[in-house]
Amino acid sequence: MMIHPLADVKSTQIGTNTRVWQFSVIMEDVVIGENCNINCHTFIESGVRLGNNVTVKSGAYLWTGLQVADNVFIGPNVTFTNDKYPRSKQYPEEFQNTILHRNSSLGAGAIILGGTIIGEYALVAAGSVVTKNVPARAMVMGNPARIVGWVNQTGSKMKQAGDKYLDEENREWTIVNNELILI
Repeated sequence: MMIHPLADVKSTQIGTNTRVWQFSVIMEDVVIGENCNINCHTFIESGVRLGNNVTVKSGAYLWTGLQVADNVFIGPNVTFTNDKYPRSKQYPEEFQNTILHRNSSLGAGAIILGGTIIGEYALVAAGSVVTKNVPARAMVMGNPARIVGWVNQTGSKMKQAGDKYLDEENREWTIVNNELILI
């Protein structure tokens, strides 16, 4: 584990081979897995949980209620919320929970509203505003974010063949109830 001397780290629950860079603030009761990279100018609030191999780029602030699975990429200046009706000095009984499933990626400047779930391998385009759950393997973009395609495990866009989608192994997938299903 490497913690830069100019970082302010209160948590003792940080995994091996994780790097925390300068001007990062990590509060108590934060759990960070192994082999993570927490870039400079980040803030991680109490109660946040990060899995293994997570990247948090500069300018991202992670608030209470955020749960991040393994191999997630959080791009620069991604914004999270956790209070549906924020007021100064008035706190909710419980903050909203936001879940980022394994291998999901959030592009630079994306805004993720509290209480949403980002599915595994999902890809949120830079600058998108996510107002509702994103299904596994969905590629979303815009404001509000809408599904514009489906992605392979590598993050590349799946090929479309009629009403079917082909992954990197040429397996066929179809859409059922806005979810990608292997045929």
